Formats: sequence, C-alpha cells, structure tokens
Amino acid sequence: MTLIILFAFLSTISVAATVASLIKWDDWWIRVFDFLRLQICFITILAMILLAPLSWDFLVSKWILFCLLGISLIYQFSKIYPYTVLAKKQVLGSNDPGDDNTISLLISNVLTTNKKSHELIQLVKENKPDVLLALETNLWWEKELDVLEKDYPHSVKYPLDNLYGMHLYSRLELRDMEVMFLVDEEIPSIHGEIILNSGKAVKTHCLHPTPPAPAENEFSTDRDAELLLVGKSVKKEKGPILVFGDLNDVAWSRTTRLFQEISGLVDPRVGRGFFNTFHAEYPIFRWPLDHVFVSPEFRLKTLRNCESIESDHFPYYVELSFEPEGAKPQKPEPASIEDLEKAKKQIEKLKTKRMSHENVQL
Repeated sequence: MTLIILFAFLSTISVAATVASLIKWDDWWIRVFDFLRLQICFITILAMILLAPLSWDFLVSKWILFCLLGISLIYQFSKIYPYTVLAKKQVLGSNDPGDDNTISLLISNVLTTNKKSHELIQLVKENKPDVLLALETNLWWEKELDVLEKDYPHSVKYPLDNLYGMHLYSRLELRDMEVMFLVDEEIPSIHGEIILNSGKAVKTHCLHPTPPAPAENEFSTDRDAELLLVGKSVKKEKGPILVFGDLNDVAWSRTTRLFQEISGLVDPRVGRGFFNTFHAEYPIFRWPLDHVFVSPEFRLKTLRNCESIESDHFPYYVELSFEPEGAKPQKPEPASIEDLEKAKKQIEKLKTKRMSHENVQL
C-alpha cells in the first residue's frame, strides 16, 4: 500500500509538471516548471521503477501509466539534453590566439545580506578575471569592493537596496557605458563596449531581470520582455558581442531559447554541462541562472563554477578568445519569422501590462 501511495504521488507530480510546462502562461506558478526539468526527470524515473513490480488486476491501466511516464520523461529530458556532454557544442574550444584577444569574466550574485565580502575579493585575486560583474550590490558592497580599484581601474557602479544593484569592474577599457532601465525604473542594466588589449571593441550587455516568483514578480512578463528586447537589439549589432549576468531563467527555458534564436548568440554551456549556479545551499534544487552568451566570433578557453562565497549563487567564470576566422562553424540558423513574431508578442505583453498599470494609477 505504501508503494502504491508513493507511486501515485510521484507519477502525479511528473505528469502534472509536464502538462503545466506546456501551458504558455506567464504566471510564476506555471513558469516555475521551466526550472524543475532535471528534478522532474529523476521523479519520473523513480515512479517508473516503483510501477514495475506493482501487481495490478488491470494490466492495460499499468501500461497506460507507464507510457504516460515515458512520454513525460522523454519530453523533460529533450529540453535539458543540449546541456549534457552528449550534445554537440555550440562554442568550440579555443585555438589560443594570444592574450591580446582573450577576455575572462566573473559573474557573482553576491546576495545583498551576505557580509563576507572578503570571500569574493579573495576569489577575484585568485582567478584574476578581466571583468567582474557583481550583482545584488548596495552601497555597503560598493565600499567593500573599493579595494579592487587598484587592479580594476574601469568601473560602472549602480548601488541599490532592492536586490538589483550592479557593479562592473574591468582591467580592460570600458567605452560608452550606460545604465539603462529597459522594463522597470528600478531594474538597471549596463550597456556599452569593452575594449580588448588588441583594440577590438566588444559590445556588452549586463543584465539582471526579475524572476517569476511570488516574492519578486508574480509574472515572467518583465523578465521575458527584457531578454527579448536585448535579443532584438543584439540582432542589429555588428562585431563581437557579449551578454551576461544573472538572467533569473534557466538555459533551457522557452524564453532563453527564443532569446538565442532572435539574437544569434551561442551558449558555451551547450554540450558541456549544466554548471548550476543557484541555489548554492540546496544541492537538490539547483539550476543554471547565471549566463554568458557570445557571438560566434568567440571560442571557449575555460568554463567553470567557482567555490561558494556564502551567497545563494556560485560565481560563474568564463574565459573566451576572440577568433573571428573560426566564427562560421558556430553560426546558428537565422531566426524564423515565427520566432520573430513570438518575441514581438511577448514584448507587446509588457506594453499592455504597463498601460493597465498606468490606468490603475490614474
């Protein structure tokens, strides 16, 4: 009886989660199933194992349930498959063109309430990234990170107490940097150019949109629109491009995949692993929320998660080399008319939401 109850519980979660993830609503309690695909795979496998030894009078019913679980498993695994070592890599390994065309990035959501700034500072000293993007930073964090300015003379600082402060520090020259508010006057993003030692300008976009969560934003509309707005902007840009930050979205979600299709950027994670950056304290509930997307002119030298700095995110380190001669094998297919229309509709949702909010305010 206990096995039957456990099986019923797990199989209900598996099938319900799969059905829910097919629904194209922006409600947080629907979009949360985008995050749980790896966990749902394990739950489904466990349910199938429990089903096998159960002896039922109705054999047909047993096989129907087994098939439903099988379909659920195939669907869920198909979404995360590109982020396993079994898949083809989107960003190939570097041919090592020299230090002048290399850039290393360290992305760290520090957790505003975390007071162990020395751990991040030590991590920076050990890894020596060319660029550090610190997120959830307020004035306290800004003062703590002032010690980095000797080695990182170029910076963009926007401290906030609402969990969306951003601080960008760079050894490399920063040019035409601008703090923008794409979807919300309280949610900044940083845009401009990083100049490699070779003199090549790399168009750069640093993002930290709100997640779909009851304590943050009940809908994914803002996050989705911000990603797609940047995706459309990137599509028009020429030259090497980097988009990085805590996107509060998993690599395999509908929105992130659409962002890639619209922008034409590629993901170093594909074909290499999940590299889950959140949640640092709960191994069972971990997802890749921090990202680096690159234009096809870049090749990968290093990709890894760093040790914990007592935040809820692991810092994410990526080292890239600018190799334009190797771009052709990495270029994705152009976005389809259908993809462009999907992006347009998602952005229009944000406009509709804003108009409704303004009417309520009036």
